[in-house]
Amino acid sequence: MEERSRRDATSRDPTFIPRSQLLSSDDVARAVRRMAHEVIEHTRSVDELVVVGLQTGGVAFATRLAEVLGEITGREVRCGQLDVAFYRDDLARNPAPTPASTVIDHDLTDQTVVLVDDVLFTGRTVRAALNALTDWGRPRAVQLAVMVDRGHRELPIRPDFVGKNLPTSLDEAIVATLDGVWIGTKSAP
Repeated sequence: MEERSRRDATSRDPTFIPRSQLLSSDDVARAVRRMAHEVIEHTRSVDELVVVGLQTGGVAFATRLAEVLGEITGREVRCGQLDVAFYRDDLARNPAPTPASTVIDHDLTDQTVVLVDDVLFTGRTVRAALNALTDWGRPRAVQLAVMVDRGHRELPIRPDFVGKNLPTSLDEAIVATLDGVWIGTKSAP
């Protein structure tokens, strides 16, 4: 693996030790474009669509998905970002979550919200996001788009749009960015 790719994989998580790159930036771009076409097929009206990226990994994917949706439809697609740190169910184990910003500039009532995240694992982050969304209105529908679905669900959560299914072992870790997707392991912090 070249040095730049290794830096890209570890810049998002310094405890991640990449073993190999599974998807290139071109592969990721194709997957995002395919998901955008699928979103359009399943959406009543782009005017009632809001793309919301989960902090931190889903924001870049949400922004890019909204841009591609705009390119395809010729209409601007609203995009926001959602921090779920204080909605998580593991605050007893991790009492000091690192908060990030939530930026949703409009009421989500009667809108179709596409939640976007980088990697779907246990489903607990998505559960927290569903709780957090209620602070911004009552969407008509919430759909889930993820770049990577790695399995190992602990909750009955299933993505509507998936860039790539990558079954993993519990000992493995995945880092997904617009620059690519890597598999590796976590080191002790």
